[in-house]
Amino acid sequence: MRTNPKTNLYSGYYRLVESYRNNQDRVCHRTILNAGYLDELSTDQLNLIQKILTQKVSRSDTPLFDLPFTEDATVIRYVDEFYNRMVAEKRIDVLLERQQKKVPKDGKDLQTIDINSIKNKDVREIGAEWLSYQAMSQLQIAPFLEAQGWEQEDIKLAQSHIISRAVYPASELETSRWIKQNSSVCEVTGYDIEKITKDRLYTISKKLYSEKQALEQHLSVRTNELFDIQDKIMLYDLTNTYFEGRKQGSKLAKYGRSKEKRNDAKIVVLAMVVNPEGFIKYSSILEGNIADSKTLEGMINELRIKTSSSTKKALVVIDAGIATDANLKMIKDKGYDYLCVSRSSLKNYNIEAGATTLTITDNKKQKIDLCRVKSDRNTDYYLKVESHSKELKERSMNEQFRSRFESGLQKIADSLTKKGGVKQQDKVYERIGRLKQKYPSIQRYFDIDIQIKEDDLPKRKKKANTTAEEKKKIVTSIKWAVKEGVDINARSGVYFLRTSLEASSEDALWQFYNTIREIEATFRVLKTDLDLRPIYHQKDESTMAHLHLGLLAYWIVNTVRHQLKQEGIHSGWKEIVRTMNTQKAVTTLAQNIQDEVIIIRRCSEPNQHVRKLYDALKFKYAPFAKKKSVVHKAELENCQSTDMQLSLSG
Repeated sequence: MRTNPKTNLYSGYYRLVESYRNNQDRVCHRTILNAGYLDELSTDQLNLIQKILTQKVSRSDTPLFDLPFTEDATVIRYVDEFYNRMVAEKRIDVLLERQQKKVPKDGKDLQTIDINSIKNKDVREIGAEWLSYQAMSQLQIAPFLEAQGWEQEDIKLAQSHIISRAVYPASELETSRWIKQNSSVCEVTGYDIEKITKDRLYTISKKLYSEKQALEQHLSVRTNELFDIQDKIMLYDLTNTYFEGRKQGSKLAKYGRSKEKRNDAKIVVLAMVVNPEGFIKYSSILEGNIADSKTLEGMINELRIKTSSSTKKALVVIDAGIATDANLKMIKDKGYDYLCVSRSSLKNYNIEAGATTLTITDNKKQKIDLCRVKSDRNTDYYLKVESHSKELKERSMNEQFRSRFESGLQKIADSLTKKGGVKQQDKVYERIGRLKQKYPSIQRYFDIDIQIKEDDLPKRKKKANTTAEEKKKIVTSIKWAVKEGVDINARSGVYFLRTSLEASSEDALWQFYNTIREIEATFRVLKTDLDLRPIYHQKDESTMAHLHLGLLAYWIVNTVRHQLKQEGIHSGWKEIVRTMNTQKAVTTLAQNIQDEVIIIRRCSEPNQHVRKLYDALKFKYAPFAKKKSVVHKAELENCQSTDMQLSLSG
């Protein structure tokens, strides 16, 4: 009720109102038109107008004479006025759409929306996560864990953590932030993102490590079946990674020879057996001070237990640091063949009868000469390898070391003639010893002649309760020269491969040995792409869980890269992740003319580079096509138009 400005009377102001029930069965009202002051109409006329408009809107395809009949010209005039206003202001479309809610037969979902209301939010990376999830499905990790009695929630959390380690290697704290703020990994795996914490990630890592032996065996068998691998060649090598922190009381962390030259930090050793396709057959985490040559027997024993009968006669390829005579004999006794670089350069050898020099080229198109030779030391076969590019490199290094070694000797010699220079015999010997230690590969080719005389001034040497005098020995000159009959570069570019195989050709042996580069590539991926170095964990249990998680992530990485290599795509893992991260998951919001908010969650279309990777792997483009919901603007709840009715209220 309000004052009518035309009549100055207190009267009713009417609105045309839509009445409907929402999903909570609560009656809601929405104003369709402001009808104004209707003092000239009676209550019966108002009710009739309301009734005709309601039926006319709900039965818009019905002829007018089927509607309630009236001869009241005033009622007909108001019905036409209000109906035309609803059409002109596009309010009738809202009512019809709310009433019908029918999906067109062609599958299109047509909506009238306000363009200015369109917003994009919650944009997250999904490409690399979805790629990794599909690779994990190929490895059947989830069915394996389910068979081990794991709960579904733990399986989903484990999948989320492994994928996160592959895509975004970081600490558990940083990983939890990344999952909550940047990644769609939980949308892919189905784990509740609100439950992600660093402590849960720590716990699931340790639980995964408790399944190490069985899980490693499952993955080894699964990849053999998946890619038809026979495991005729096994590559064995070790690497190490260092710790940040003091690691007091640790049984694993020890001082040793760090491959990163971090001699100030304790290290842990990771030993692995890998096949030429790069898949891990067995891994072990060892103390940091263990010698490389002492680790092989335990690995061979484990390998023999875990591999099938068809691989009992596999070829074990090892580096020179592990290839001691005792280890080679042990490999032979276990029933395997071996191939390695000879630890010592052969001096007395004979070219086999009928053997010819085979010239091949490596992957850089550089020439390499191969020739089979025999040694009097043992019955093994040796392959002499002469690399012209390696020869040039080693010659250059030898010349550089020689120049630096002789420059160091010259400094020591010049010091003999300087006032205050180092001349005493023991001090000069100490300087020469340090120089030899610095250049061990070159000092053995030199003869060094040192001239000494006794100084006239006595040197007092104090002993218990006595004072004795002795002559001070002074170095007067130093001369050096390369030993007679010695060629510093005689062995440049030449080394020998040693093997127990008899029937293989030179080319085959060379190809077999080149497979050892695969394990070196494995270590590079683990340390660089998957960030296994350095280790910040202070407890041994957490350290082993951290390393094992990295190995599980590597299974995903190598599964993807192995299949891409078959299609001629040789991109590194970091480049693959960068490419895949261009695909996002986006939530789009828009308001329609019913004042409803339409919320759509979908994945962006993959670009041509992402599509190329998906097609090569035969993977699906997205984990879901579209997720849609319609929310009431005011309450952000789904609304349904039930029992729709128009009424004139004042």
